[in-house]
Amino acid sequence: MVSPNISSFSGFFLLGFSSQPLLEMTLFVFIVIFYLLTLLGNAAIILLAHLDPRLHTPMYLFLSHLSSMDLCYTTSTVPQLLFNLKGPEKTITYGGCVGQLYVALAMGCTECILLAVMAIDRYVAVCQPLHYTMLMHPRICLQLVTMTWVTGLTSSLVQTVLIVQVPLCGRNVIDHVFCEVPALLKLACVDTTFNQMELFLMSAFLLLVPLFLILISYSCIAKVVWQTRSSEGRRKALGTCSSHLVVVLLFYGTAMATYLQPPTTPSQNKGKYMALFYGIVTPTLNPFIYSLRNKDMKGALRKMIGKE
Repeated sequence: MVSPNISSFSGFFLLGFSSQPLLEMTLFVFIVIFYLLTLLGNAAIILLAHLDPRLHTPMYLFLSHLSSMDLCYTTSTVPQLLFNLKGPEKTITYGGCVGQLYVALAMGCTECILLAVMAIDRYVAVCQPLHYTMLMHPRICLQLVTMTWVTGLTSSLVQTVLIVQVPLCGRNVIDHVFCEVPALLKLACVDTTFNQMELFLMSAFLLLVPLFLILISYSCIAKVVWQTRSSEGRRKALGTCSSHLVVVLLFYGTAMATYLQPPTTPSQNKGKYMALFYGIVTPTLNPFIYSLRNKDMKGALRKMIGKE
């Protein structure tokens, strides 16, 4: 007899923190606040990057796309999560689960590559300033952005197709807060060694290769900064890179802890908290990290609200 697969079910039950009602209430308030801040902060960056001529540069083009990814990711997960936290109904439809899985994977994969592209942009700005206009021509930047989106959407499609073909044998209770590949694989009634290995290799490639490029870029930047005699030059170089480096550490730290860890972990709640951090807290912090440390962004914001 053929085992039914994921498409045979009408939906799933997301356990989340069902056994801790007080924690659910606290998380509901916490997540609502952070989600509103995410919408406000990222929407403001996108708007400013398009309206202010001073921000029509490669750096802010990439930053606006980073904000778009964060908006897409949180909007695909947070409304459903809030619905589940608010009451006893913890379900998500099959279509909703697959859609959430695809969008979350696509945005995560795309962001990995975009952060590497942004590091290369900073490398060219600091290490090759005389050739910056030519190397980061608008046409080249557009091609880089298109490449990141196509790669992320394609790799997510592969992962999603593979997971929906895994037989679950009637299991539809997901011990997680979102529909994620590791959580869904735990429901399988067949050997998932191939899926786990494929997920690990894909995650390693999409995380470690861009991270390697980022480390090389910042190593070169650090060398140039160290050789710069002017304290003003050092301050300017560090200022243009520090915000991006903080975002990289936040994103890669949580992503690698989630997707490059062993299949079995001692605490399931640890994975849930980690998912909440990189899925909700990080997209909220990104726009504030960039805007609070960026004179151009703060100037554009003051101009938009009429204070300049």
